[in-house]
Amino acid sequence: MISSIINYLSSINPVLAALYATLFTWGVTALGAALVFFFKSSNKLVMDGMLGFTGGVMVAASIWSLLIPAIDMSEGERFVKVLPAVIGFLGGSLFIYALDRILPHFHPNFKQTEGVKSSWQRTTLLVLAITLHNIPEGLAVGVLFGGVAAGIPEASIAGAVTLAIGIGLQNFPEGVAVSMPLRRMGLSRWKSFFYGQLSAIVEPIAGVLGAFAVVFFTPILPYALAFAAGAMIYVVVEETIPESQQSRNTDVSTIGFLIGFVVMMVMDVALG
Repeated sequence: MISSIINYLSSINPVLAALYATLFTWGVTALGAALVFFFKSSNKLVMDGMLGFTGGVMVAASIWSLLIPAIDMSEGERFVKVLPAVIGFLGGSLFIYALDRILPHFHPNFKQTEGVKSSWQRTTLLVLAITLHNIPEGLAVGVLFGGVAAGIPEASIAGAVTLAIGIGLQNFPEGVAVSMPLRRMGLSRWKSFFYGQLSAIVEPIAGVLGAFAVVFFTPILPYALAFAAGAMIYVVVEETIPESQQSRNTDVSTIGFLIGFVVMMVMDVALG
């Protein structure tokens, strides 16, 4: 099944392949949001484990799919070779930090609004919180496909597909994390689902933009890969892990993190 997908995506334009891959990750978010039609609320123990899993996948993907390829494809030796990865990584972290400080958003587990003060409804603020998570995820998939289009040896369709699958796996709990709180706020099931899946609409946009950027400016690929990694790691450390540790289920969320890390690591090595 996966090999057939890789063969198909290898036969089409890599930018179009990036669109298809990020539409898949968007679809998995929608699948998670659809649970609101079957359940009135989410189990806190399960959600903490899933959030931990999400963090593990994102950290492993940042290392094996993004940072290591970014370093491998950089020229020079020693400190010079790692410099593009360092610059890109810090740039991605600062980018999400700036968005986090500027864009109003709401985290139900923290029960507080972040960013500049706004009169927007909590519904909008919650959707924006998850949307922040999805920008680096879509970008990460897009830049890998862009590297394939640019003919970079270290970038492969198999690696890009593996990353998209990993991002899709961790998008499922993100869809749940939006739709269920919205349902508890009093929204209908359809509206909760709509806003839940809407939070991932940015992924295809970021994916295509990332692919185009790398195609037209090939030298930026190491920086772009590390940029996506820095953005993802920032999200994990600043939001995903703290949210998973808010209750007494710390052991469950930690085990979830380890499982997610191992799953993504094995997938990347075995398939990528």
